[in-house]
Amino acid sequence: MTDQAVDTSGPAEAAGTVTADEPSGATPPRFFGRERELKDLQADIGRAGLDTLAGRKAARARVLLIAGRPGSGRTALAAELARRLTEPGDHPDGVYRIALTEPGGERVPGERTARELLDQLGVTAPPGADEDELSGMVREAFAARRALILLDDAVDAEQVDPLLPDNPDCLVVATSTGPLTGIPGVRPCTVGGLEAGPAVRLLAGAVGQVRITVDPRAAETLAEECGGQPAALTLVAGWLAARPGASVADVTKQLREVPEDTEQPLAVRPLARALRLVHASLPPATARTLRLLALAPAGLADAHTASALAGCSVSVARGVLEEFVRLGLLRTNGADRPQYEVPGCLAPLLRALMDELDRPGEIQLARARMLERTVRQLQSCRAVTEPEGSPARRKLAGLPRSLRFPSPEAAAEWLRMRQPALLASARLAVRDGGLDTLARRLVAALVRALAVHRGTEEAAPELYGLHGLVLDVAERRSLPREKAAALLNLADLDARTGRTEEALARYRAALDAGREAKDLYATGRAMESVAGAHAELGDFSRASDWYGRALAQRLTHGERADAARLYGRLGAVHTYQGRYGEALRNWRAAAAGHRRLGDPAAQARALSEAARVQEYAGRPQESLQTCREAVDLARGAGDVRLQAALELRLADTLDRLGDPAAARLHRATADRLLGDAGMAYETSGTSSET
Repeated sequence: MTDQAVDTSGPAEAAGTVTADEPSGATPPRFFGRERELKDLQADIGRAGLDTLAGRKAARARVLLIAGRPGSGRTALAAELARRLTEPGDHPDGVYRIALTEPGGERVPGERTARELLDQLGVTAPPGADEDELSGMVREAFAARRALILLDDAVDAEQVDPLLPDNPDCLVVATSTGPLTGIPGVRPCTVGGLEAGPAVRLLAGAVGQVRITVDPRAAETLAEECGGQPAALTLVAGWLAARPGASVADVTKQLREVPEDTEQPLAVRPLARALRLVHASLPPATARTLRLLALAPAGLADAHTASALAGCSVSVARGVLEEFVRLGLLRTNGADRPQYEVPGCLAPLLRALMDELDRPGEIQLARARMLERTVRQLQSCRAVTEPEGSPARRKLAGLPRSLRFPSPEAAAEWLRMRQPALLASARLAVRDGGLDTLARRLVAALVRALAVHRGTEEAAPELYGLHGLVLDVAERRSLPREKAAALLNLADLDARTGRTEEALARYRAALDAGREAKDLYATGRAMESVAGAHAELGDFSRASDWYGRALAQRLTHGERADAARLYGRLGAVHTYQGRYGEALRNWRAAAAGHRRLGDPAAQARALSEAARVQEYAGRPQESLQTCREAVDLARGAGDVRLQAALELRLADTLDRLGDPAAARLHRATADRLLGDAGMAYETSGTSSET
């Protein structure tokens, strides 16, 4: 096997090994070696495929596969290949990278990988879209691009195939443990351990050339004990760097004394031994913190995460995390509020250590502390947007300083940076099932924070997934009230994106859950939404029936404002059906309800609709009188826009009655009203809808 190594003295711009597989120190490492593999991979790009041999243009993007065990340097090789291919401008539309496996080893659902790719492309995907729809959007987005797509840690061909662009100008580089059987024309480039020369150079870059020169044979022996794995070598190099007085022979001897973990695959055992060596050298409390980082959602932690897991102060946790970076156990983004990543090759090994050495009750307690801390951070993130002196701000002032944000902008940036970890935390909490109360609080807090900082429209895809998690918990715990709320929220998002049939089914399910919970709000809301869905589908008969049921419930419980609104909904549905008598009665009832509520503007709007129905029914004089009544109410309410719209309607009615002079007067009045308010409008051929 040709050489690859990591020189930790290298410049940041050549950080080809900042990957999900290989841990690195605080100084960004530099890629070198593996030249034969790089040449083979680059040659493979231009190799004639089956389509070319048959005289046809390639229909899809070329796929290059780098196969190897986690920790072998496969992702580093893929990143270096991507860097070399993009430098000459061969792929000017950029590099897009997606991880296909969770830190714990579970495959990432196809819907989520496609959505993440679309996010990187700046393409808005509809909430609730399934994997096929999203994969189609991915292929469409890449159809006119010359891009390089790096799919990291693929489990099988079924994960990769839906993401392949139907565009030969794109290139896909995938990493995997084994072959991707099922994708034609893919030849794996297999990587294993480093040879002695580059492995020793890696050690020298981390601990200094002097200690290597003193005993070069010991360095070669150490590299052999590590199986030539870059990840294992980085860990033992970190151990040596932290002990200036230790020799290479010392660490080799200690590494040999670490028992092999026979439960691990043979190729993973050198890395497992190196991790156990480093773990055993840590103070007990620090070692426990390291193990508990296996619980970090999406493998991402910050000082608060570590503080909550370990039960220590934030400042102590921050120091421990920085020490882990120096030892090569973690990576950091180096931001003002730094985030730390557990390398993918170490995550399952840390979990194995945690399961071996920590009691289940302690693990559950640590997870609960982490979730509770996250809930408080999210509450603080939302509260900082409230006005000064509000109850939320007063409550915020009572929190520890470390949990407060200096400004809404800082809170929004924290939410943006931590969003992958926060969403993963919610998913893990719900899947765990042992902390459902905390999981529900976490989801609720995350929904509110996303809504206030990003808005419900922009955050709709994330909100859709979160409401789905609430539904999972509600069904598992038999909580009909929460189930009804989750179904209503999901159905609303379905309705907004045009999936009316799906929305209708969920509204009906929400109605059943609301009735089971005896929740009058949920049942009323569900009945009204069922009616709205039927109306959207053009089934006005069923829509009027369901609006009538919702109205009857509102009237029974004296909910006058909702009753007035529903009278209007019924009036609109009857108008669509051409049942003008029923429509007029309902619009009159709506106007009367708004009058009793003391809302003249709403009363004017209802009368305006009644005037429209009278006109449709062929009663223009009555329509004119009703519209004038509405104008008087709008004037009294001080609603200039509404008054102007009604004046225009009067003008249209007068035109139809053959009185153009009066019509011009009313249009002039509307012109003056809108001009005084600084609003522009077009009067030619306009029939205003109120």
